[in-house]
Formats: sequence, C-alpha cells, structure tokens
Amino acid sequence: MESLRGRLLISSGRLYDPNFRHTVVLVGEHNTEGALGVVLNHPLDVTVAEAVPALLPLVEPDDPLFQGGPVQPTHAVLLAELSRPELADIPVFGSVGFLIGDVSAEVRPDILRARVFAGYSGWGPGQLEMEMEQESWILDPAVEDDVFTDAPDLLWSRVLERKGPEYRQLSRLPYDPSMN
Repeated sequence: MESLRGRLLISSGRLYDPNFRHTVVLVGEHNTEGALGVVLNHPLDVTVAEAVPALLPLVEPDDPLFQGGPVQPTHAVLLAELSRPELADIPVFGSVGFLIGDVSAEVRPDILRARVFAGYSGWGPGQLEMEMEQESWILDPAVEDDVFTDAPDLLWSRVLERKGPEYRQLSRLPYDPSMN
C-alpha cells in the first residue's frame, strides 16, 4: 500500500472502538513500520493555557487542547501550518507539519496556525492496512481547513458529505445507532 501520509482517515460505520468512533484522523506518517496521526475532531474541556502553558505563545489563549489519540496522552503534540513548510520537523502535506520539542524563536514567526493535541494515534506494522481491508476507514485528501476547523464537532459529517452522495447517509449516522 502506498503511504497515507497527508490523508484523512474517516471512521466508517463499522468502527466501534470508542477511541475512533466518528473520528477524522490526519495521518502524519505511514510506512512499513506502521502509522501515526492525530484525531482532528475531539476537543477536550481544557484549554492549552490550562494544560500546556509553555505552548500558549503558539496558539490563541482560549484554544482547546485536542485528544490526539490513545498513545502517550500526557505528551503534547504540535501540528502547525507554516509560511515556510520546510521548517516542519515532520512535513505532512502542503504547509502543514509537526513541530517536535522546543519551537525555536526562528520558527515561531512562520507559524500561521497551530493546534495542540494530547497524545497521538498509532498503528503497528500492517495494522492500519488490515483495518483498511476491514473497511474500518474511508480515505480522503486532507486540506488545511480540515486540520484547523472552527467546528471540529461537525468535521466527521462534513468530510463524509463532501465525498459525495454515496456517503451522505453515513454522514448522518448517530454516534450510538441504538439511540436512533
């Protein structure tokens, strides 16, 4: 399978894992050793200022911290849109990439937007490919506005709807179908 870096994984109706139900994951790395990414649509009820004050100069004061995934949830992961994409430590797509460790004073002026995640999502060798074969995920190219959406709670439905008529019914699937 070709690398899925820079693609969105949209959870299908067949994915019931509570970590990934109704999620949109941006794949940041995918190779023979596995894959990693961050969940884009799970804001937490805590701000970056409250949880990771050291990163406050890189985001707006009231920006929420996002749950990036179940792996290392106590570690902050920074995803940024940069005016000079080559400054990203891990380029993902276009002008979006991950910044690792302390963000140098030279890089800070080039950050156009940033989002902070608690942890990340990870898959071991062949695990994501197996989930793709089981139709747990639907793929779509990522765009900057997906990553930095002002309405993360609507992202899952909106991305499915833009994929076309065959996904519209799925986009309306409630989180818990038994409540329908």
